[in-house]
Amino acid sequence: MSINAIVLAAGAGTRMKSPYPKVVSSVAGRTLVNWVLDALSGVDVSETVVVVGSGADRVQAILPPGIHSALQERQLGTGHAVQVGLAALAPSSGDHVMVLPGDTPLLTSETLANLLDAHRRTGSAATCLTAKVPDPTGYGRILRDGWDHVTGIVEHKDATPAQLEVDEINGGVYVFDAELLAEALTEVRADNAQGELYLTDVLAILGVAGHSISAHCTNAAELAGVNSQDQLADAAKLIRQRINTEAMQAGVWMQDPTSVYLDADVTIEAGARIQANVHLVDGTSVGAGAEIGPDVFAAGSNIGPNSKVWYSVLRGADVGETVEVGPFASLRPGAVLESGSKAGTFVELKNTTVGPEAKVPHLAYIGDTDVGARANVGAGTITCNYDGYDKFRTVIGEGAFVGSNTMLVAPVEIGKNAVTGAGSVIVDDVEEDALGIGRSRQENVAGYAARRRQAAENPLSDRSTS
Repeated sequence: MSINAIVLAAGAGTRMKSPYPKVVSSVAGRTLVNWVLDALSGVDVSETVVVVGSGADRVQAILPPGIHSALQERQLGTGHAVQVGLAALAPSSGDHVMVLPGDTPLLTSETLANLLDAHRRTGSAATCLTAKVPDPTGYGRILRDGWDHVTGIVEHKDATPAQLEVDEINGGVYVFDAELLAEALTEVRADNAQGELYLTDVLAILGVAGHSISAHCTNAAELAGVNSQDQLADAAKLIRQRINTEAMQAGVWMQDPTSVYLDADVTIEAGARIQANVHLVDGTSVGAGAEIGPDVFAAGSNIGPNSKVWYSVLRGADVGETVEVGPFASLRPGAVLESGSKAGTFVELKNTTVGPEAKVPHLAYIGDTDVGARANVGAGTITCNYDGYDKFRTVIGEGAFVGSNTMLVAPVEIGKNAVTGAGSVIVDDVEEDALGIGRSRQENVAGYAARRRQAAENPLSDRSTS
């Protein structure tokens, strides 16, 4: 039995009050529609088409390779959307099709696989995914006959008082015999409260025609759709719990999982320790034995084994093994810290490589620089890498010692084991093993303080202390 899939993603999502289509809203670094597609990727589906409509270009732009789209130019209801999807799929005789909403990010591959198994096992014309909930308000209700056979689905707005008492809800996920689905869709009418073509009417049409309909009941949480910003936050919370639980079960220690925010594409090796208030996003990776946090934001960065990063922000940084970052460090794109190095308190690095065991301990801006192994960069050091038009590089050699409050005016090179005097402005290269000093000679004016004090005590005197 060949299975194809149609994902319904054409709605505007007006209750989100967003200028963008609802399905491009992001949860844990992945859009709603891509969460659904990810769940589909774990089951045996031959071809998938996403029906787009409102903001079609934006939705199409985020679809992964191999996923096709079909345009629903006018949003005339879910039944019409499925007709558009079927036209794009052009299924063969004997094919079956799974239909899913694009705004249900909590669906799992396991649940979809169980739904397909139930459909195959019963041989039904249609199988719907359902759940029983204590408060079914707003959901379509599953209708059954006296023998407990599914006879159809009624939308909340069209339900009778007796039907509103039903606690089994429609999850909006179905598997159909594709040929029977196409035939039934031609009989669907828009005589309902919304004036739309309901996909749910197909089940009643199939039932009247004598075809069997089955249901597979699952966890209600997975069927939760996202129609508002508060529902998006609810879904994000549940997904975050899943991600964090999986990480902890794989050997990651978390001080407070409720304050740890991990994107779906983040990888953390067993033995890592995550403190409170940590955000790891955009494919960040963390090695075994590393300690992250508290209060760390890392985007698109790699943090090596046994390194420590705390109270810091990393963007596009590559932190090697046994490195210390922070507190209060900012690593910008292109920052590379090699094994045993350090970027300490109030240090900013940009497009800079800090070599093995080299240290930038505190209060420094180092940009467009190569720092050699075992070099030490003193407090207050700045690489003056920008002249208002272009960027230039600085090279600090192996074992060099850059004195505190040194201004390195690029392009400039500090040689191997060279030293710069504190407070220097270095505009020329400093040779290997040399001392570079670039500052005015100090002068002491004898008696200055006494004269200044005397002038302050005698308001009528000349205030000049020269």
